Amino acid sequence: MSEQFVLRHASPTLAGLKTGNMFTVKIDKDTNICKEVRELNAILTKKGLRVIPLKRTSTYALIYVYRPGRLRQDLQDPKARQILKNKGYSEAKAERLIMQLVGRLSEEGSFPHEIGLFLGYPPDDVECFMNNPCDGVKCSGCWKAYSDDENARKTFSRYKKCTDVYQRMNLSGKSLSQLTVEVKNAV
Repeated sequence: MSEQFVLRHASPTLAGLKTGNMFTVKIDKDTNICKEVRELNAILTKKGLRVIPLKRTSTYALIYVYRPGRLRQDLQDPKARQILKNKGYSEAKAERLIMQLVGRLSEEGSFPHEIGLFLGYPPDDVECFMNNPCDGVKCSGCWKAYSDDENARKTFSRYKKCTDVYQRMNLSGKSLSQLTVEVKNAV
């Protein structure tokens, strides 16, 4: 996984604007995804982030880059907790909830819709998507927004601008470590 690849798919999280990003990495017989994740964690853990593989098949790995402190905060939202409870998650710490998500990803043929909560999407929008993904969509970008479309549009724009700026800065010589915003006491 190149720095450019990670920046293309996770800049808003690296910049501290977003709770988490997920992306898939193609793998083959020569890919050592565990080694690559360890190398990323060696860089990013110092900055308050974690990288974990959520799912692995013979052809791809689903990678999750996230800020643990921010995820804990997001999952304390009463609506987020209720959504997870309704989907069969236990009342647990964020790290345990991630492991339950890993289990759901391995069990289900499709993505569990509550995954948006692990990415920092508004719980109201996650709930609406889960109930009826086509009804009432006001706008879409990183997620489908059903409630506050003005704020969602601004957020989508910030994420895109962040990604563009990070990619340009990387091309001009800034490393992944230099571009990642450090958050103290985030672990």
